Amino acid sequence: MAAVAGVATALVLAAPAIAHVQVKADNPQAGARDVTITFTGEAESPRAGIKSERVVLPPGIGPQDVRLAKAPTDWKLSLIPDGFTVAGPALKVGQDAVWAVTVAQLPSNATELPFKTLETYSDGTVARWIEIPETGKPEPANPAPVLKLKPPAAVPTGASPTPTSAASTPGSPAPSATHRPTSGNAIGSNVLWILLIVVVVALAAIVASVRWRRRSRS
Repeated sequence: MAAVAGVATALVLAAPAIAHVQVKADNPQAGARDVTITFTGEAESPRAGIKSERVVLPPGIGPQDVRLAKAPTDWKLSLIPDGFTVAGPALKVGQDAVWAVTVAQLPSNATELPFKTLETYSDGTVARWIEIPETGKPEPANPAPVLKLKPPAAVPTGASPTPTSAASTPGSPAPSATHRPTSGNAIGSNVLWILLIVVVVALAAIVASVRWRRRSRS
């Protein structure tokens, strides 16, 4: 009996780990746009091939934000209220399912994104990778694939103002705003001088006329 128990223990320890669904992204950064996320569903059934993968999207990503980027031959993308499904002809037994979707934008306030996945085989078996791993705790029996995100890109500080903002900044009037009042003042000053000269000439003419009349009378 002891020998049998030892053999059984050895077989358990030598058995391969339970298959998982893996996830990765070409730009795993919070707030990033047009990010392609690739999934790999590891085949675990010795009798049937994978025929569909249903993915529940995390908060911050809607089905309308997703488009298919890659899938097994003849597999199609279908949007569902809480995510999407990629499905098609069953793959060969032991063949992993690899598919990818492009997401319009990742949430800017997230540090990780869980993608609960239901993997269906041609014999009707469903592998439910839906348990969210928790930091500091053992990995659950059926962990959901989780995409770790880098912090969002920092907004540069001290950037030079745009031409529009610089033109509107107090104390920095646009060239046209500076010259127009000056030219208007110059024209006004010239008119005043001309009027003054006309008045002086007219007064001089009147004075001369009056004097001439007085002389002619005397």
